[in-house]
Order: sequence, then C-alpha cells, then structure tokens
Amino acid sequence: MTVTSGGPGQRPHGRGGGPTHRLYSVVVFVVLASLDNVAIGLVPPLYGPISDAFDVSGRLLGVVTAVSFLVSAVAAVGWAYVGDRTNRKPLLMVGTLLWAAGTGGSALAGSYLTFLAAQLVAAVGLGAVGSVGFSVVTDLISPTRRGLVMSFWGLSQGVGTLAGTLVGGLLGATDWRRPFLVLTGVGLVATVAYLFTYDIRRGQSEPELAGRLDAGADYDYRISRADLPRILARRTNRWLILQGLTAQAAFGSLVWLPVLFAERAEAQGYSAATAVVVGSVFATLFQLGGVLSIVGGLVGDAVQRRTPRGRALVASVGILAALPFYLVLFFVPVTIDVPDGAGGGAVVGAVLASVFTEPSVGLSLLTAIVALALTSANSPNWFALIADVNPPEHRGTVYSLGNLVNGVGRAAGNGLVGVAFQALRAAFPPPLNFAVGLAAFQLFFVPTGVMYWLASRTSPADIDDVHDLLHARADRL
Repeated sequence: MTVTSGGPGQRPHGRGGGPTHRLYSVVVFVVLASLDNVAIGLVPPLYGPISDAFDVSGRLLGVVTAVSFLVSAVAAVGWAYVGDRTNRKPLLMVGTLLWAAGTGGSALAGSYLTFLAAQLVAAVGLGAVGSVGFSVVTDLISPTRRGLVMSFWGLSQGVGTLAGTLVGGLLGATDWRRPFLVLTGVGLVATVAYLFTYDIRRGQSEPELAGRLDAGADYDYRISRADLPRILARRTNRWLILQGLTAQAAFGSLVWLPVLFAERAEAQGYSAATAVVVGSVFATLFQLGGVLSIVGGLVGDAVQRRTPRGRALVASVGILAALPFYLVLFFVPVTIDVPDGAGGGAVVGAVLASVFTEPSVGLSLLTAIVALALTSANSPNWFALIADVNPPEHRGTVYSLGNLVNGVGRAAGNGLVGVAFQALRAAFPPPLNFAVGLAAFQLFFVPTGVMYWLASRTSPADIDDVHDLLHARADRL
C-alpha cells in the first residue's frame, strides 16, 4: 500500500499527520467501509424470521432492501457534493452515527413500517461513508498503486457484506434482533475511531501537485454546480456510471444467494432455523472468491502501466469471462449433510467439512471462486478509473453519481428477481425457480462488459486531460 507523505516544508493540516497517523487513517477508512456493508448484509438472511415477526410476506422485506439501496445511493450524491466542497471528516462522523442509529432502531422496531423507517435512516448515513470515504482514500494513494489499494477498499466492502450475511444468519437464527444491536455498538465505536484520523489534504497524492503542496501551497479548487455538465461530458465518466445499471442488476440479485441455499436445505428436509444458518454459511463460503479482487487490482495496475486502456480492458474481460461460471454455480446439485437442529458452530463445521467430503460442494465452491474472482476485477479498476479520469475535487461526486446508478441497478436486481422467483414458481418448483431466476439475471453482465470495453477507448484521452489540468494548476499554486 502506497500512502503519500509530505516533505519537511508541508504545512500541518489537522492533528498529527506522520506516517503512522496516515496509515491508521487508511486502516480506519477501509475497515469502516466494511462495517457499513455489514449493515447492508444483515437483512437478507433474516427475511424469514423478520417477516414472521411482523406478519408480512418475504417480498415486503425484499422491498426494504431494495428501497434502502436506492435511498443510500441518492443520499450519497448530496453527501459527496458537500464533501467535495468542505471538510470531509465531520461528514463521515455524522454519517456513521446515522447508520448506527438506524441499525439500533431496526432492532427495536415493533412493526414493519417502523422497521422500514429505521432502515431508511441507516441508509441515509451509509451514503456518506462510501462516497465521502472514497474521496478521502484517493487522496492517500499514489496513482501507480490505485488498483491495488482500491482493491482493498472494494474488498473491505465485499467482506463487510459477507460478514453481514454470516453474522445475520448465525446471531439471528434464534433472535433476529441480536445482530442489529451488536452492530449498533460497533458503529458507536467506529465514530470514536474517526476522531483520531488525519485530516487528509485534497490532491496530496497527485505527482503533478506534490512539489507545490510539499512547499506549503494549498490545493483550494472545489467543485461547483457549473462543473456538473463538464463531469457528464467526460466520455469515460458516462460509461463508468452507466455500466453500474446492468452490473448491479446482476450483483443485486446475488443477495438472494442465501435464500437459494436455504431453500435447497429445506427441500432436503431440514428445519427452517437450520436452513437459515446453512444458507448463510454456504453463501458466505461461495463468495470468498471476492478476496481475489486484489489480483484484479494488481493486474489492472500492471496493464495500465503498459497501456492507458489497461484498467477498463481488465474489467471488461473479467466480467464477460465470469458469466458461464455463474450459470454452472446455480445449477450444480449440492448435497447438504449437517446436523438438523444443532447450534450454529456445529452447522458451520459440517458445511466446511462437506467441501472435502461432498464432491458437489467442492465443485460448487471452485466454480463460485472462479466466477467471483473474475467479476471482482470490476471493483478496484472502477474505483481507480474514476480517480484517473477526474481531478481531486470531482471524485467524490463522480463516485456518488456512479453509486446512484449502481443503487438503481441493485434495487432493480434485488426487487425484480424476487418477482421473477414467484413467476417462475409455476414452471419450476423451489429451489429450481431460484436457480433459474438468478441465472437469468447474470445475463446483465454482458452489456456491462461491453461498456467497459467502450471506456477503454475513451479513457486515454481523459487521463491525459487530467494530467494537463493538474500541471497547469500546479503552476498557479
């Protein structure tokens, strides 16, 4: 990980600012990016118990998740625009407190509508952590290592979603409110951690600005409303934003993966409580391929050094190559052999043992790892490309616009796939209806790969434009 540091003439900016303080700040931002995704991942594995508690259908819980994705994405645009104009640290603290309050309110909710309202409060806070945090982290990363470091940023979010799925399934199997209360406490601790982070200088990672900033100059350019048409006129931005509509329709459908495996467990005769744990553990295990996003980031950095089209090409190839592996994953029969009614630990142990004792589970795991490893090339290279083709004061806003489209796509994927499951039920009995529906939604990856290829054609000129702009501004600092 390459973290920029100023020279001896750099002005002090915020408390501390030495190498250890900067490293601590990076770790805090990356860890907290994972925590807000833990909050996102808590609800899906608990659809059954929560719907029973509020006497509503599972589809209405799917609506909660879909609307929360959308609200978070809309809120992120506002948070990011303010963050690109002002001090970003207070915004991150307020956002963290909001999602912690919403998560705590979810645990205390006595009705479906109260639960929905609490989740929406949490969603507003979650919008700040991703968009403003992204802007901060890009100011700590050398451009030549953006793919690698942003793979940790993206990986932390994926790990957070997996942790939410696992924590929700394990802690919530007998009491669905418990994981929400635990996460609320963690969110409060996270807010305290923010107090001690370094106030990172905008633009401090850019080589064109380094000399002037080290000499004590300030990069005081800030976004304005007049910049918004210029942002959208940048061709690579358009492709990076639009690809999220189709990519996240596919990714959004995958939050139902725990349900697919829970349905498979119930179809094999297991009780509902055991099936929830089985579904959460299998879904978590099968998504471990996301860890290989680090490889996608490294490959993106390496190819980018050879050609300015590199990052977009790596993302395009990864997305398209993963499609057949996803299709295999959903249809390979999985034999589940766990002790029905046993505690969470016993079920986890049995699932892990089945990787080696049940060929169907081992094959499914291998297929899932390859599929997720390939699609994980998307995340770090998307993050890095946004930083590459935009000046520092635009990055949070561009990220949030992309995240808004991502939210629409993810909400659509999450919501519509639930409708598709119901429609397919007449022709395909559970759990086959879930497998067919999930497989169909992965076809959205095809236009995603095409858009990344188009971005590879426009990004070289946009990267050169940013370099020229920063050189000109450095001369005026």
